[in-house]
Amino acid sequence: MNRRGCVALVCLLWLVVSCFAQKQPTWTEQEKPIADQIRSLRSLYPEHRAALTKELALKIRKLPAGAHKLILALQLSSRATEGDFGRDTLQEVTTTLEQALREHPVSGGADSAGSPYLEIAALARYEHMKVTLEDPQFSAAEEHLKQADDQRQNADFTLTDLQGTTWTLKQLKGKVVLVNFWATWCPPCRQEMPDLDALYKRFKDQGFVILAISDEKEAAVKPFLAQHNVSYPIMLDPDRKVHQLFEVEGIPKSFVYNREGKLVTESIDMRTQKQFLQMLADAGLQ
Repeated sequence: MNRRGCVALVCLLWLVVSCFAQKQPTWTEQEKPIADQIRSLRSLYPEHRAALTKELALKIRKLPAGAHKLILALQLSSRATEGDFGRDTLQEVTTTLEQALREHPVSGGADSAGSPYLEIAALARYEHMKVTLEDPQFSAAEEHLKQADDQRQNADFTLTDLQGTTWTLKQLKGKVVLVNFWATWCPPCRQEMPDLDALYKRFKDQGFVILAISDEKEAAVKPFLAQHNVSYPIMLDPDRKVHQLFEVEGIPKSFVYNREGKLVTESIDMRTQKQFLQMLADAGLQ
């Protein structure tokens, strides 16, 4: 499970505890097959995963309103951004989550980590999904994301990579910079690394820089890198100061700055090479 999955789990437990004062949902006969299929999604090939994700979104939409329906919608949403399964599929997932929130509004902090309102606001802001939810908590989540992006726009940090080179974000103006948060234990992070490495090799002579940041210790990262061919800079943030500066809870997460130092695009989960190429194109790199 990646940290975004962990955050989603925290959200689900918070939702269940707040609604039912119990730790785990007890699925009905109608709900349990859906929950089981959601857990199986990561084992499927992308085309099969896309088809099942869309099918599950429609099935969840037909469930009775309530906390269980919202939990399933959140579980599906947390997996639907792990790659590129089609915009139509992601819109169906978003619409299902929106419906579940309309039917079963929840309280507990629209801007707290794991809030379902933050989840759907991120789908609207970063994945450009259509959301028509009129709820003060959704508006608060949207404002929180805007403020977080303002902070990321003005963010600066200095870290030293594992080869001893020091990098300062604000000193990289004139280059296209992709800041990537990852960890060795995170399967989606590992899955996107070969694509990032291929793009780095392709564009580095055009002024493309990747700053890959893990919150782990060197003893965990170095053995991993010895077994994986990664040519872009890897740096460590074990005290999580840079993670906190960027408000990163779920990983992998990537932020792209153009040559003027403007934050132009970001991802809320793992990306395919095609998706990364579009992010770089948004920064003027093609």
